[in-house]
Amino acid sequence: MQIESIRLKNFRAFRDVTLKEVPRFCVLVGANGTGKSTLFSVFAFLRDAMQGNVSSALVKLGGSKGIREVRSRDTSGPIEIELKVRTTLADGRSRRITYELHIDERNGRPVVAKEVLRYNRGNRGGRPWKFVDFAFGEGQAVTNELDTVTDESQLDRETQKLKSADILAIKGLAQFERFPAVVLLGNLIERWHLSDLLVRGAQQEVQAGYAEQLNTHGDNLSLVVEYLYNNHRALFDEILDRLSRRVPGVTSVQAKPTDEGRVLLKFKDGAFEDPFLARHVSDGTIKMLQYLVLLYDPAPRPLLCVEEPENQLYPSLLWELAEEFRAYAQRGGQVFVTTHSPDFLNAVHLDEVFWLVKKEGYTTVHRAREDAQLAAYMAAGDQMGYLWNQGLFPGAHPA
Repeated sequence: MQIESIRLKNFRAFRDVTLKEVPRFCVLVGANGTGKSTLFSVFAFLRDAMQGNVSSALVKLGGSKGIREVRSRDTSGPIEIELKVRTTLADGRSRRITYELHIDERNGRPVVAKEVLRYNRGNRGGRPWKFVDFAFGEGQAVTNELDTVTDESQLDRETQKLKSADILAIKGLAQFERFPAVVLLGNLIERWHLSDLLVRGAQQEVQAGYAEQLNTHGDNLSLVVEYLYNNHRALFDEILDRLSRRVPGVTSVQAKPTDEGRVLLKFKDGAFEDPFLARHVSDGTIKMLQYLVLLYDPAPRPLLCVEEPENQLYPSLLWELAEEFRAYAQRGGQVFVTTHSPDFLNAVHLDEVFWLVKKEGYTTVHRAREDAQLAAYMAAGDQMGYLWNQGLFPGAHPA
């Protein structure tokens, strides 16, 4: 899966913006408050709406004011989100799906005013076919497999009514296998991962259990380490090797069950006989292990969002970390990263960077590769972080 285009209207600081030709590894820079985290909240909103409904997702995002807090200030009309997603069908062919969602109010309550899922398939004229077309809880959805029809006239459409007008059609219909296009998109969104790794939780004992992937805050690190050790030993050894090359002295990492039914994370330093408990290990060591476990996941998430990965890490480690984010994306999981670090940016390519500028309360988005001066400097051998430090991103730095 790859999101190729994002269009946002009336979503907080994004009054009307479009990100086009989004790369698999996308890095966002800009001053504090320009909207970098807001873009991630769009992904969180869609995932939360898939797990619950639009009303609960808006409350989670905007508090008790819900849609009135999320809608851009001094604007009217619906919140609009449009994603163009490139996906691979069962037969290996690549196709683009366009998902368009409008959220508005009716009688003081949020409703899905428009929800359309289009599928770009090569019928005459190239007009995309609508596989889902819903408004206010009612509409039609196509039951054909995406790759089984050659003409729009062959599409079988079924009329459906959802339980509530604030439920996404792609959620309400995803439980039925007869709507394969809906199931495909719904499964992708539910697996999106917004990472906000916290060291403190990962340093504590956790209740014994089972986990194959890190959760949002990474506090189940010991459980995932245990899983990787038992089920993906070669991958675990690679993670340990990479950790030991970046953190001098670390020779082993173990997840040890206790008699009380908890799991401890222990680190062995080659200079000492007894291992250290995680709570006695540096924050940077824990954070690096969290990132390695996240990025060498044997089952990459279709979308991974990470804010400011430079926090708690030594600057010289950031170049290799940026390369590992890129490698993760190339394995199939698209990555969005925000950063303020010149050291991280030095490892980033020209076409991977967008910068955000806020003017008169609203955000605009700019592409580094479309700036002639930046492109010329990069072609001459400069690095992105140095250019950032020199203030060559117009409007991006605090006044």
